Amino acid sequence: MDERKTQPQSPKALAWKRFRSNKLGMVSCGFVLLWALMALFAYLIIPDKTPNANRQILEISTKKPGFEVDMLMVPKETPPARTSFLAFLLNGRPDDCIYLPFDSIQVEAGQTIVYLYQSEGSLSVRMEVVDNKELQKAGPSTCSGTLVFSSNEEADTYIRSHCVKHRKFLLGTDQFGRDFLSRLVLGSRISLTVGFIAVLLSLMIGIVMGSLGGFFRGKVDDAVVWFINVVWSIPTLLLVIAITFALGKGIAQVFIAVGLTMWVEVARIVRGQILSIRETTFVEAGKALGFKNLRIIFRHILPNILNPIIVVSAANFASAILLEAGLSFLGIGVQPPMPSWGSMIKENYAFIILDAAYLAILPGIAIMLLVLAFMLIGNALREALDVKN
Repeated sequence: MDERKTQPQSPKALAWKRFRSNKLGMVSCGFVLLWALMALFAYLIIPDKTPNANRQILEISTKKPGFEVDMLMVPKETPPARTSFLAFLLNGRPDDCIYLPFDSIQVEAGQTIVYLYQSEGSLSVRMEVVDNKELQKAGPSTCSGTLVFSSNEEADTYIRSHCVKHRKFLLGTDQFGRDFLSRLVLGSRISLTVGFIAVLLSLMIGIVMGSLGGFFRGKVDDAVVWFINVVWSIPTLLLVIAITFALGKGIAQVFIAVGLTMWVEVARIVRGQILSIRETTFVEAGKALGFKNLRIIFRHILPNILNPIIVVSAANFASAILLEAGLSFLGIGVQPPMPSWGSMIKENYAFIILDAAYLAILPGIAIMLLVLAFMLIGNALREALDVKN
């Protein structure tokens, strides 16, 4: 047992041990993982389960956090088609009822009068009241179909228990009466997805370009360095805007535009690392054994230079989130009604000088915290993977 304790640990085990000892890094990992799970299963936890959380109820626009109201659920004439669980998990499902906020309900002979929320108008719902107590013992779960009751009291009880839903908006509503919490949680999908795809795309391009330049040297390296310097000299945001205009607006275009502007730093790091180890013994041994150049690069060199690539990927993830938010704020990123933290700030920044500043501040805080978490993860990875420690 003592011999096992004294055995040297592998580099991976030592790196993981150092990373776990970094409290800020572990907390940041937990924070990012929590947001990722919330984004993945958003439609299971958010109150507004419609596609893009776009249930607009203009009567309750810009209400404060904690606002509560009763809703009357009026069935639609044409109910939406049923969706599978996977489709619901990805895109939500349309409402089968129209939600009407109201102040009070009055049941009279043959009809129910609903007094709409903060309005002088009222809505009359016709019902059939008959003298049969055996009817409607097991009513439908929503206010749908032909309703038959034995008395006004029974009608009132049924309406209030099956056709009325009490809603509480924890973060209030936006200017279109949409649940702000639902859109805030759903907006994290865009940021995390853009970050993941952009980093993946930048790694694919950056590793290939850096490997070719660092390993083959000569004219190939000169061409790679020239291209890197050209792309590096263009301001990132301007390059993203130019690519977006060329490809058009939309979420897929954002993925490509952000990814095509973040590979330069990866390529520079990969090229520098390969230049430093291309003359080492194991590379010369691979050449002497007749291994192909691609095998030497991808199976022998790259596994030995992964540490700096992992660190820069965490920083690029944070940069991608900021770029996507900036593009959406400028109106050339994710298009409405799809929720994005950047577009949410754009839609509500005018409320900063009014009494609803939280509509613009909360998405900004979410962006700041997520970017900070990735930067802290990058710092923790750099310390954990440093062979000098």
